[in-house]
Amino acid sequence: MSLRCGDAARTLGPRVFGRYLYSPIRALSSLPDKKKEFLQNGPDLQDFVSGDLADKSTWDEYKGNLKRQKGERLRLPPWLKTEIPMGKNYNKLKNTLRNLNLHTVCEEARCPNIGECWGGGEYATATATIMLMGDTCTRGCRFCSVKTARNPPPLDTSEPYNTAKAIAEWGLDYVVLTSVDRDDIPDGGAEHIAKTVSYLKERKVRDPRANFYQSIRVLKHAKEVQPDLISKTSIMLGLGENDEQIYATMKALREADVDCLTLGQYMQPTKRHLKVEEYITPEKFKYWEKIGNELGFHYTASGPLVRSSYKAGEFFLKNLVAKRKTKAL
Repeated sequence: MSLRCGDAARTLGPRVFGRYLYSPIRALSSLPDKKKEFLQNGPDLQDFVSGDLADKSTWDEYKGNLKRQKGERLRLPPWLKTEIPMGKNYNKLKNTLRNLNLHTVCEEARCPNIGECWGGGEYATATATIMLMGDTCTRGCRFCSVKTARNPPPLDTSEPYNTAKAIAEWGLDYVVLTSVDRDDIPDGGAEHIAKTVSYLKERKVRDPRANFYQSIRVLKHAKEVQPDLISKTSIMLGLGENDEQIYATMKALREADVDCLTLGQYMQPTKRHLKVEEYITPEKFKYWEKIGNELGFHYTASGPLVRSSYKAGEFFLKNLVAKRKTKAL
């Protein structure tokens, strides 16, 4: 929240505000020598600029007006001028925002640092600030470039998920979430923001169109339709799961009457894919094979290089199918 002087005077009262406004400023000469030296040798503007502006001579002797005269518009001094935003990271972030209909305060508020933040800057660490609840605010602050309206468009129900998806795709080290004000909504948008945070914390691995229980239902339905069908499924390990979760999954699969199970190590296909959280030892895979057999799977293939179409498993299944056909005859 920002207050103008008039607002502050009304809020604090004339006596308090006057005392605050006219309180004497401590002169540098009255400070202890150690503090005085610290301040004199402290950072100046040059420490906060990069590129051509790092050379103090390019702006130290600027002769242009710094205070606006009546009827004129001030020109930007050199230390406020930035390069036109461009680059691989910048374009990647911009394209994702457009495709997912997301907004950032970087663009809406016309932030001068957008090129450096999105592009990675000197340290190649790209950052972005996503603005939730659309690009239109119900407030009308004269200093802010964000669009305003008394009745902005309804909230985009897909924005919370799309925000999480964009952040996952970008792989940024630092993301800021902010929002417009929505006085037209009873809760001010609190539920919408909470949903966004929930999606971000989930860090879902799979596509939102599929989930674990959906897979279980498919496997169950297959056996209900054709009881003599041999069903098989697989589990990838090394994505951050724990032993309790693995056991619970295996148990749920057996309860769904799954016949065969394979367990293998997840290996990151490319840099764009999820990183490996843990490499499971061969001994641990052997342990899960034992657990699978105890749970009653007809066949459990468990090993670092085992995949869903593991050749030894396929050979076993082929023989199992042949035996069942023989019995049927």
